[in-house]
Amino acid sequence: MTGFSFRLAKASLAALAAFSPAAAMAQDGFAAPGQIGLQTSVTPIMDSITVFHDNLLMWIITAITLFVLALLIWVIVRYNHRANPTPSKTTHNTLVEIVWTVVPILILIVIAIPSFGVLADQETIPDGERGYLGANIFSSGEVAVPAPELTIKATGYQWYWGYEYMDDGVNFASIMLNDEERASEKPDEPRLLAVDQELVVPVDTTVRVLVTAGDVIHAFAVPSFGIKVDAVPGRNNETWFYARETGMYYGQCSELCGKDHAFMPIAVRVVTQEQYDAWIAQAGEGDLAGANALLAQAE
Repeated sequence: MTGFSFRLAKASLAALAAFSPAAAMAQDGFAAPGQIGLQTSVTPIMDSITVFHDNLLMWIITAITLFVLALLIWVIVRYNHRANPTPSKTTHNTLVEIVWTVVPILILIVIAIPSFGVLADQETIPDGERGYLGANIFSSGEVAVPAPELTIKATGYQWYWGYEYMDDGVNFASIMLNDEERASEKPDEPRLLAVDQELVVPVDTTVRVLVTAGDVIHAFAVPSFGIKVDAVPGRNNETWFYARETGMYYGQCSELCGKDHAFMPIAVRVVTQEQYDAWIAQAGEGDLAGANALLAQAE
């Protein structure tokens, strides 16, 4: 396939995905049935992951796939019994062995070097004094991200999440709704992702997340934010995000943690600063139901 043909095919797939229902549902912060590609990015971290995936990894894995396919076809045609009735007695080929050892190493190096920058983006908490994404060679330049204004502690339990707003005295458990509860309380939210109490954060705000666990190892992951960090008992791991769009964004525990591992989702509601201020003031008084009612009225 020529370079032009491949770019045309890629553009065609992108166009089809853009007009598909799956692509439209991807804006809701969860994977849609039949969706092709990563979830829609709403943070600088996920931006760097998406660019790294689309601009490097996809080209490399496509080239490898086509090369292996060509080799298989060549071997099938050239070395079948009809075309080659007398099989070769070759035991080894030094050049081939060197090539298939060195080339994969070089490919892995090409992938590894920029991946360190992407990882550093997630691991480096913005300090407000410098731009962000400077380590990622695939970024379009530094992005101004302020220092964290909100710190939340997320604790994984078997099998739900506990959240604590470190500076505001608000804490609660977030538990998945079963089918009956979801149908009666939140019918518009996705099955196995809807929870009784979402994590509420303001838009355009750097949020530091301290992640730990109360029993076994869990993992806190929200694909649209590009974050995934282990929750380890007795240890505080740290990540951050800066959501630039309001809406509901979902994740799940991403470390096998027991029989109900698949039933401890993460739901993050990103709201305007005014809505958040009203919510946190009410929640800080111990009235979560009233705080949530304020958000419902504002929608």
